[in-house]
Amino acid sequence: MSQPTQRLVAALDLGTTRVLAAIGDVTGDARKPGVRVLGVGSERTSGVRRGVVRDMEETTRAIARALKDAQLMAGVEVGSLYCGIAGEHVSGRLSHGVVSITGNEIRTADVARVNEVAANVAFSRDHELLHAVPQDYLVDQQAGITEPIGMIGSRLEAQVYLVTVLSSALVNIQKCVERAGFRVGEFVLEPLAASLAALTPDERELGAGLIELGGGSTNVAVFQNGKICHTASLMFAGGHVTSDVVHGLQVPQQDAERLKETQGAAYESLVADDEVVAVPGGAGQAPRSASRRVLAHIMHMRIQEVFELALDELNRTGFRQRLAAGIVLSGGGAHAPGIVELAREVFALPVRLATPGPGLSGLVDRVAMPRMTVAAGLLQYGAKQTLQTGGFGAATRRSPAVDKVIGPVKRWLQDFF
Repeated sequence: MSQPTQRLVAALDLGTTRVLAAIGDVTGDARKPGVRVLGVGSERTSGVRRGVVRDMEETTRAIARALKDAQLMAGVEVGSLYCGIAGEHVSGRLSHGVVSITGNEIRTADVARVNEVAANVAFSRDHELLHAVPQDYLVDQQAGITEPIGMIGSRLEAQVYLVTVLSSALVNIQKCVERAGFRVGEFVLEPLAASLAALTPDERELGAGLIELGGGSTNVAVFQNGKICHTASLMFAGGHVTSDVVHGLQVPQQDAERLKETQGAAYESLVADDEVVAVPGGAGQAPRSASRRVLAHIMHMRIQEVFELALDELNRTGFRQRLAAGIVLSGGGAHAPGIVELAREVFALPVRLATPGPGLSGLVDRVAMPRMTVAAGLLQYGAKQTLQTGGFGAATRRSPAVDKVIGPVKRWLQDFF
């Protein structure tokens, strides 16, 4: 295999039911970055639950296998990777900072200082700052300024969206990656990475909701004015759909997952009354037939509940009326037939599936699907980082405490998206 180069990027998406890995080669330039997809790997796992490692050995095994398959397909070896992070331990909040301008003209140092003031808030002892995303600047109380450098004024204010994560969750993931023989170059919030592959610049500007239907949790993120402005994690997800199928059709977990993926549907009315599915028999029992409409009904009701919880979150935070570009669905759960129709009915907004592809070349067909959105987005994030800063570690700010253990945590994302 060839030796790793600075232009290679690798991505790791640790899901509740599956670990996904992808390797690409950076193309283009800083103004128009791209990635040539070289290889992908996928491995089922039960070692992670809602973004938190619960079985170190199983997680390490799945990471090693997924990356081994990706390296074999790509014909290259990688050492560092971009790792997605999500789950109910992730939280976001807006923070406000204000400083006096040193001189008449706003300089880079003034912007850095007001950002630092906004981010200088107290977090709980077991949480660390992952990203700080400037939303808006005010010069002498005049709002709506995205780039204040060079302006004249005496007072500079900043609204910054702060994303925090559970420190132990990052440490445990990093340990698993290192045990598998690799290194985490940077942790990236999954909705941020996914937005690069799932949303167009116009959608991020106008206002769009990105809903990732995972196995252990459903992640909801809102983008507006080109930046992420809200994120939340819902406990109900694909695993609950599988559990409902287990009880509804009285089949083992593995068979329920297979039926859901191969015969399921998220919108009951799309399935004819006379359609049947073959249901494997249990111990000492012969296989039997069941109505596919029943399977679709089970899935429809649970997924509708998930969407209604997401809608409640959007209404509670006031973003429901600000999604001019509608909803984009990603994650493995978005593969169910009829998922778009059901989402349109619940949200009463335009809905489409995430289809990673723009900016990608090479083995695009291996990532052009909703479940690969995070992995594809991490590749594109890595390409941007490589072309803008020269690779891992550049332009990265870290607190001394977390630097000793976690290391690769990127905070500031000003003008990155």
